[in-house]
Amino acid sequence: MNYSKSDFTLGILGGGQLGKMLLQVTSRLSIKTNVLDPSNDSPCKEICSEFTKGQLMDFDAVYNFGKNCDLVTYEIEHINVDALEKLEKEGVKVFPNSSTLRIIQDKSIQKQFFIDNNIPTAKFKYYNSLKDLNVEKLKFPCVWKKTKFGYDGYGVKILKSKKDLNNLPETQFIIEEMIPFKKELATTVVRNQNGDIEIFPIVEMMFNEISNQVEFVVCPAQVRDELKARAEKVALKVSKTFKQVGLLAVEMFLTHDNTILVNEVAPRPHNSAHYSIEGCINSQFDQHINAILNLPLGCSKSNNYAIMANLVGGIGYNGDVIYEGINEAMNFDNVKIHIYGKKETKQNRKMGHITVIDTDLKSGLQIAKTIKNLIQIKTN
Repeated sequence: MNYSKSDFTLGILGGGQLGKMLLQVTSRLSIKTNVLDPSNDSPCKEICSEFTKGQLMDFDAVYNFGKNCDLVTYEIEHINVDALEKLEKEGVKVFPNSSTLRIIQDKSIQKQFFIDNNIPTAKFKYYNSLKDLNVEKLKFPCVWKKTKFGYDGYGVKILKSKKDLNNLPETQFIIEEMIPFKKELATTVVRNQNGDIEIFPIVEMMFNEISNQVEFVVCPAQVRDELKARAEKVALKVSKTFKQVGLLAVEMFLTHDNTILVNEVAPRPHNSAHYSIEGCINSQFDQHINAILNLPLGCSKSNNYAIMANLVGGIGYNGDVIYEGINEAMNFDNVKIHIYGKKETKQNRKMGHITVIDTDLKSGLQIAKTIKNLIQIKTN
């Protein structure tokens, strides 16, 4: 893919913070970009070469956008996949491709894909409607998940008893077996068009028990090397089975008997690898661009401890955003702060993140927790 020709255009579907961080890479490489997003307040609007306003689930918006690009990628799964498929048939390159996205977009299809390809995962059952659910046969606790359009902990609920079924939306869903686990692990696998593969370190994710969002990511995961190697092997199998081009984030459970089970995957830059901007020789955003343009894959190793903490909208705040504590946080020498540029904050909305690089894990994690408490995201 000759991205250096003057009229080459990379189309990015989605203009959120992931797109913004991809644009920091394309800017460095002087790649012309066009971003499609429904919001005039998109964090990408002022830094891409061209901005197109349009709905990502609208066939015509995605198709007409893609026709004017040499290559199309995306930073979110909620995209009209039929439009991507038509673009591919007409010669526009789409990475990761539409068949990969079609599988991952629907959690029931994604889970069945794992089972069909002997990828270890939790048992599940698909339901078209709540009225199809036989409550008496449910084994509590279990996990309810919307099949489509869930994100950041939304569309997922742990069911501990019958009363937790109250207020569930009427939608297609799956019920997953509840997996007792010691840790939640993740990695990102990158693959270019030549089939070259690079894998990021195995990290562990710490979740907020109330919002079910990732609160901290620790690199590398604090598990034995043998377990890291097994997790890498599972993640690589998932990547090779999809044969995706670009990034594939793989979330896994480490059970109490040291079994590795795949939870979910994402075919795009992922929150679990934000630490890589400062923590790895090449970030996930560098590697995504390298992969889709079929460039050589750089090294994804990390030489220090890296701790990422999400900065989210404060509880009870909804409106024009203000940030408190950033000056105080910048007094720490080993901290980098990323603000995403969203104009409105909402409770638990991802508004930024911080990364701490340290030679000592305990010290780095304490600093990350201190910074997370210092930076408050509120409204006027």
